[in-house]
This record gives sequence, C-alpha cells and structure tokens, in this order.
Amino acid sequence: MTRVIHTGDTHIGYQQYNAPERRQDFLEAFRSVVDDAVADDVDAVIHAGDLFHDRRPGLIDLQGTVEILRTLADADIPFLAVVGNHESKRDAQWLDLFADLGLATRLGAEPELIDDVAVYGLDFVPRSRRDDLEYDFAPVPDEAEHATLVSHGLFEPFAHADWDTDRLLEESTVDFDAVLLGDNHKPDTAEVLDTWVTYCGSTERASASERENRGYNLVDFEDDAVGISRRGLTDTREFVFVDVDLEAGEGVDRIQERVREYDLEDAVVVVTVEGDGKPITPATIEGGAIDRGALVARVNDRRELPDEDEEVSVSFADPDAAVRERVRELGLSDAARNIDQTVRDDDLVDANVRETVERRVRDLLEDDTSAFDPAPERSPDDADVTTVADQLEGGPEAEEPAATEIDTVEESDDLEESAVEAVIDAATADTDGGEPTADTTEANSEHEPPSNGLETDTDEPSAENPKTDTDEPSAENPESDADSETDSPADADASLGDFA
Repeated sequence: MTRVIHTGDTHIGYQQYNAPERRQDFLEAFRSVVDDAVADDVDAVIHAGDLFHDRRPGLIDLQGTVEILRTLADADIPFLAVVGNHESKRDAQWLDLFADLGLATRLGAEPELIDDVAVYGLDFVPRSRRDDLEYDFAPVPDEAEHATLVSHGLFEPFAHADWDTDRLLEESTVDFDAVLLGDNHKPDTAEVLDTWVTYCGSTERASASERENRGYNLVDFEDDAVGISRRGLTDTREFVFVDVDLEAGEGVDRIQERVREYDLEDAVVVVTVEGDGKPITPATIEGGAIDRGALVARVNDRRELPDEDEEVSVSFADPDAAVRERVRELGLSDAARNIDQTVRDDDLVDANVRETVERRVRDLLEDDTSAFDPAPERSPDDADVTTVADQLEGGPEAEEPAATEIDTVEESDDLEESAVEAVIDAATADTDGGEPTADTTEANSEHEPPSNGLETDTDEPSAENPKTDTDEPSAENPESDADSETDSPADADASLGDFA
C-alpha cells in the first residue's frame, strides 16, 4: 500500500486581520501537517497549490518554509506540488527554487513515481486559456499500478466550479484513479467518470466563513482501490463564532452577554448580528472582547436598520452624475477602468480592496511594464473610448472592450514596485485597509501562471474576471479560497496618468 498526505491552500504569509500572530499561524499549520507526515512515515506529501498567499512572500515566510521542507527531506519523505493562482509568477516559480535546493518536486506532464503510484501535475490555468488546453500527459510507467493527477482550480461538481472535470478526464491521455485538488477551501469528495475527485481544504481559516475544523486528506492506494480519509488539525488558532439574533428592544448589552458565554483567550472572535434589535456600535463589542483576552475581534452586523432620525430631510445633487462626469474627464483606459470597477464594486468589502487592486496592477505590469505609461493620444472625446461613466449610465455604447494581445516586457523590480504603489495609492484612496469579513469570498483570483508542461494558447490573454465569494476573500461563499478575490488582467493600455 502507498499512503500520501494530500494538503493544499496553506497560504503561508497571510497576515490576516493585520495581526502578525495570524501570519505565524498559517506557517505553523503547515508545520503541523509535516510533523504528522514524519510521525506517520507516509510515502509522500502532495501539495495542491497556494503554498504561499502571495507571489512575493516575505523573507521570514521563505525561511520558515525552507526549514519545514528540510524536516521532510531529513525524513526521506518527498514533497510534490503544483503552482496555485495566489503564488503564480510569470517566470520561475518558488517551487523551482525549492527543487533546486533538493527540497521539492514540481509536478507536471511527466510522471513522478512514488512506490507504485505515478503522480502528474497541472498548475492553475486561467479560464480564458482552458478552451485550448490539451490534457496531454506522458505514458504511465510500466511499474506503476495507479495514476493520480494533482491540480489547482475550481472543478466540477463542487461549489463555484468553472473547470470542466468531465472534459479533463475524457480528453486526458492518462486514465487517472484519483484527482487531488486545491483552491476550494472546503474539503469534499465526489466520483466523476469512475475517478475519485477530492479537495483537501485549507489548513487555516482564511476567512470567517470557514467554520469547520481545518485539516488534510490521507490517500491510500492499494490493489485496485483508492481510499480517501480526512484528518483534522487540532492545534490551529481557536475561532469563536458568536451568532446573535436580537429581539426588538435588545442591543449591545444582549450581545455582550452572549460573548461572555465563551472563553476568548488568544482566540479570533467573530460576532454576527441579525434580528430586529437596536443599532449597535461594533467598536464597543470588539473592545470588550479584546479586554477579555481575544487576539482579534470582529463584528458583522447584517441588519439593514432604518434611519431613526426620520424628521431630518437633506437633499443633495446626484453624486452618481458627478462621478460619471469626472470619470469621463479622466478618459480612463481599459486597464484603468478595470481598477476603477474593482474600487467601486459593492460586493468587494473595503478590507479587501487594496489587496485585490495590488494583485491586478501587478498582473498588468508583469504582462507589460509599460501598461501604465502615459497615453496622451486618447481623450474623453475620442469615439473609441468607453469609460466607467458610460457603463454606469447603461447606454448602448457601454460595451466591454475586447482584450488585446499582451507582450511580456522585462523590467527592473524597482520600476514595477514604484508604479504599483502609485496606482494602488490612487485607486484605494477612499477605502480602509483591513481584513476579510464573513461576507468575503474564498474563490481564488485568477492570474496568468507559467506553463507546467501542458500546451495552452499563449496568444490569448486572460480578460475574464468573474468573482465568486468565499478566500478570503469574494463575499465569502462557504469556503471556496477566497479570499476570492478573483482577478484577471485586463488590456494593458492603461496610463499612470489615468489615476491622476
């Protein structure tokens, strides 16, 4: 029998709620998985993507990851992984660096043999490039009795799916016994075309919607059978979820009474308020929880309360009209419109705006470092310019512009960083920084990863930008990563002046 640990979505480096302790928690959760692997003497640890929360993890996160991977190497336990959408870079991947250090194997179209199991990999591929994706894998070695595929994405038949699992299995040149997946933070398993397809879930709570205990999968390959079981992590940070349904006349006192029923020491406390009670001040409740030892406290008031001061009547000029006029004056390009839409999106909570904008801007700059150069030849009066203002009006001319081909241009990191900061500061000037709440999604954002050995049509840029909610961050659906925050680069013809 061959036994492997199937884990993923560790999101190392995520400083959730802007708390350094939470950043360390994500690293320690990964360490717990590796410690279990050594204690159980498994044959391999397989990671299904999003090892890191960001494509630019901090030095401390990298050092901690290297230390943990060395624990596996010292125990002669292979670490095999694919690249997820959060950590994907245009050039070499962090997995390639770990492979050079002898600490990891990046999976691809060529099989890696673990005892009698041939393991293949498929990195995250943006939706716009999947139609031309050819599932062409090298033949299964003669000595292998089983074949399994590891990939990252939102596959059918699970929640928020946008990847056709049937097509993958039907067109694949290899008959897989199991498909081990990452991206959806909720663990689940289904049988598709006589093949077991399973998500391992995340190892730490990346959003307030992830209430179930975190953990990983144990996968056993024996004879003609594949066994998949779930093991929880018992030493992750405690989350205390307090749900309060206020009756008429009830308010802060009732909420504080409910919070006092729990032990809050070093916990993340999430209070959700519904019902018909009085208006509340979240800061009062959060401060009380912190005083009782909570690490972090957040209040989500989901009620739509009427304005109590009904006698006061104030009228204003139409703010939407003013915004439309000003946006037209700016003559925003397609890339700038993409950022503007992100900032104005009511479904994206303020806590996630800066992180989402940063990721989209970085994607544009990695595709074309001149994406935000001035474009003086375009003006608001040009017939081919379609602005966010036009779309807000809903006129027939407000059509989504077609994507254009993007050429990758190499540039220094200093230039990219300065451009990114300038754009982000301008785009998020009216939003507050912070962390995801229970209304943010976990479906992970899309951006262009490099090829992992499978053929895709690299001439087509990713223009689609659907947002599913749950990782952290899109209105979080019951656990699909993300932060979701799905982001796909738009056309690279924006100018830095667009944000002036």
